[in-house]
Amino acid sequence: MLKIFKFMYKYIPHILLIVLLLIIQAWGDLTLPQYTSDIVDVGIQQGGVPDAAAEALTEHSANMILLFLDDDGKQLFNDCYELKTPQTVTAEEKNKFPASAADNVYFMTDNADERRDELNTVLASPMMMLSMISSLSYEDFLNAVPDNQQLAMFSSYDELTAALGIETTGAATAEDILLFFASSGAVDLSGFTGATEQMPESILIQGASGFVREEYVRLGADTDTMQRDYLIATGIGMLGVTLIMMTASIIVGFFASRVSAGVGFGLRGRIFRKVVSFSGAEIEKFSTASLITRSTNDIMQIQMVTVMILRMVLYAPILGIGGIFKVLSIRTDMAWIIGIAVLAIFCVVIVLMVVALPKFKIMQSLVDRLNLVAREILTGLPVIRAFSRERHEEKRFDEANARLTRNMLFTSRTMTFMMPLMMLIMNLIAVLIVWIGAGRISEGNLQVGEMIAFITYTMQIVMSFLMLTMISVMLPRAAVSAERIDEVLNTEPSITDTDSSVTVDKKDAVGEVCFDNVSFRYPDADMEVLKDISFTAKPGETTAFIGSTGSGKSTLVHLLPRFYDVTAGKITVDGKDIRDISVESLRDMIGFVPQKGVLFSGTIKSNLRFGDNDASDELLQLAADISQSSEFISQKPDKFDEPVSQGGTNVSGGQKQRLSIARAIVRQPKIYIFDDSFSALDYKTDVALRKALAEKTKDCTVMIVAQRISTILHAEQIIVLDEGRIAGKGTHEQLMESCEVYRQIATSQLSESDLEKIGGER
Repeated sequence: MLKIFKFMYKYIPHILLIVLLLIIQAWGDLTLPQYTSDIVDVGIQQGGVPDAAAEALTEHSANMILLFLDDDGKQLFNDCYELKTPQTVTAEEKNKFPASAADNVYFMTDNADERRDELNTVLASPMMMLSMISSLSYEDFLNAVPDNQQLAMFSSYDELTAALGIETTGAATAEDILLFFASSGAVDLSGFTGATEQMPESILIQGASGFVREEYVRLGADTDTMQRDYLIATGIGMLGVTLIMMTASIIVGFFASRVSAGVGFGLRGRIFRKVVSFSGAEIEKFSTASLITRSTNDIMQIQMVTVMILRMVLYAPILGIGGIFKVLSIRTDMAWIIGIAVLAIFCVVIVLMVVALPKFKIMQSLVDRLNLVAREILTGLPVIRAFSRERHEEKRFDEANARLTRNMLFTSRTMTFMMPLMMLIMNLIAVLIVWIGAGRISEGNLQVGEMIAFITYTMQIVMSFLMLTMISVMLPRAAVSAERIDEVLNTEPSITDTDSSVTVDKKDAVGEVCFDNVSFRYPDADMEVLKDISFTAKPGETTAFIGSTGSGKSTLVHLLPRFYDVTAGKITVDGKDIRDISVESLRDMIGFVPQKGVLFSGTIKSNLRFGDNDASDELLQLAADISQSSEFISQKPDKFDEPVSQGGTNVSGGQKQRLSIARAIVRQPKIYIFDDSFSALDYKTDVALRKALAEKTKDCTVMIVAQRISTILHAEQIIVLDEGRIAGKGTHEQLMESCEVYRQIATSQLSESDLEKIGGER
């Protein structure tokens, strides 16, 4: 996981912006349930009255409320409300509350909105009590008043009010009696106030809003319009929040994709540059198939997970933590349900990960194996067909394919249990919340909207963990991919420049090569391939290497351009150890023609200019003439612009070798290395090419690896290798006399008469 984040460090500003946008998106997600709760509780159940802070109160109701307030509460009420007579009521107030034109009414002052929360806290309980008192029967009223003996003789409110001389309009109520006794100090109100002390604030607000709505009805307000306006305003608010969320989500998706693409682009570039700097030892360590997989499939895994991290992994904790705070703010005493849900999810995830994680770790190695087999089959298809091995190779591919398929099926089938189990947990949690919440609602401790909001917040919390769970399916495989990529990036090439490396200008170089007691063994090999090799190759001379297969000829010439470094001894060019010369300038002095001609997709011209991108057309033509390529190039429809397919499959082996030689000539090096580069040429072309080449390379050092005696007969120095050691050194005549190994090679290829003829010509 940390390695994946390490790949994204360049995009910290983008990630910070994404986090900010995710917070905005989470704010929207967490705000919408509150809107839903308000629509149910306030818009429907409370008739659009949001709280206890009424805009207007009748004088009678205000006096009743003041009975239950302490001195601080009365001060707050007097600061926030102003008693107006019919004469002082404004036209706007009369329009909204028509009954205010006939009676004294308390109106909220302009600065009261700033203290709305205080008013809610102070007025909710008295209003709730008054709502309860208004519905009390006479017997219940007697039970709530401590001095029952004085009132027991009366059987109804009307009898009591008549006896006391209380003036009422219409039927007498408990409020009328309470106001009379409280104003005279003849009744203790503690029997009423205790009823609301244990009620949740939301229930008090709901009861108080009912009282306020009745007040509005008494004042002639159009409560239906007020309710409709509240629902419309809340709906518009929900739409606005949704639009903000949608915009944030789109921008997050855009930047997440941008970061993901940038991470993939950067990793591919870094891996490519690293692989290009690898020597043969590092290539063999990883294998070509594995490096291809790491450069493609593994990076694709990182890209996919990067998007998931930025869109889900970062969002899940923000949403989950926000949901927990929202749930705690509702105060439903059901937070323990979330704990059960989270625990159940963790149990499911842990079990699935224990089962599937080992399989995820070996999946990428199985992909490597499949790529290796496929690459071998596709590149060796002609040989496979020639030996009728199609069935065998199909079986080999099917075996690798089946192993990968079994692994992927196991992990996929294991993970298929995840979603059904998560949905089961979510549904069971919803049922549990409804079950517990219904009891709380019936007890008057919870509102319906609050329960809906709690369910929504709980589902959001569960979904946040579910998102983390879903990404956990991909993270193990991506973590393996990240380790594999990191392994390549952290591998230091064994062939590098040092701080003391010097740059040599090709124009100033002479090109004299000296091998001084050179020994070499391949990495992790037990035996040395070359042992105590010493010779000097001088400019203007040709140094040839011959020997049996496996004697170390190609390995020897591969040491000069530092495809590998010697394990003992040293190689010098113009007296300088090649390890002290920068790799770039060393290879710039060398024109290397490999044993297997390699061409790149493009044109003949682009392949020749691979040696020198700025080479003139005249130089290209000269190189083609020397390499005996002009004839077949001139026969092509587009001449030098003739397309070359990938790997040069649309040219013959001999043409491929000649173009490889021409490419080295275009480079105009000081040292030519021909690694068995004439093997595909016929004798006539071979002779013509070497003759033309001799004129071009008369001031250069030429090193030739050959299997055929005829190719190296005229070399000034022939070195015979046998099992990694020098078995002979000299000209053809000298070796025929002094070297048994060379003599055996010569007599195996040429007849006695041919050898005598060659000796006579020389």
